[in-house]
Amino acid sequence: MNRQTIDKLKNPEITFNKLEMADLDLLYKWYHTDFVNQWYDKENPDWTRQQIEEKYIPYVRGEKPLDSYIILCGGVKMGYVQVYLLEDYPEYDELVQAGEGAAGVDLFIGERDYLHKGLGPVIIRELLKNIVFKDDAVTKCIIGPEPKNTAAIKAYGKAGFKYIKTIQVPEEEEPEYIMEIRREEIV
Repeated sequence: MNRQTIDKLKNPEITFNKLEMADLDLLYKWYHTDFVNQWYDKENPDWTRQQIEEKYIPYVRGEKPLDSYIILCGGVKMGYVQVYLLEDYPEYDELVQAGEGAAGVDLFIGERDYLHKGLGPVIIRELLKNIVFKDDAVTKCIIGPEPKNTAAIKAYGKAGFKYIKTIQVPEEEEPEYIMEIRREEIV
């Protein structure tokens, strides 16, 4: 790890850029790292560039009801996050039963140098303040890591998320450990 990266991690400036077509190569690279592949969209461990395009171009074009961002730490692209309203995904919303005004987030850190450095809670708090709860209709946020993803669960807990329940999404192999944070707990 170089000196610049170490300095960025001591006092991280976390920002989010809307996902762009130019970011698809980066997503392709990240999807081929063991630490992303272990937890995120793992149903296909060998994503092709075409599959990345098929999945993410609709997000870039705004054709899907979710917002996608690249996470930056000190200006360096280091991860991905997506934010959506649960009501836009009725089957999932019915499983979670979070109620009105619930947003969901999914994220991963894609650069090895930024893993296990305590950035997860910082990223999540910035995301909640600057994106998720900027929408006045959003009253709570849900995140659903796998129960075995203890590092993520710990980071989400440090950011203020609390365990609600475990659910099984029919098309997923592993259950989701549903955690929630309310607007008043972050603002």
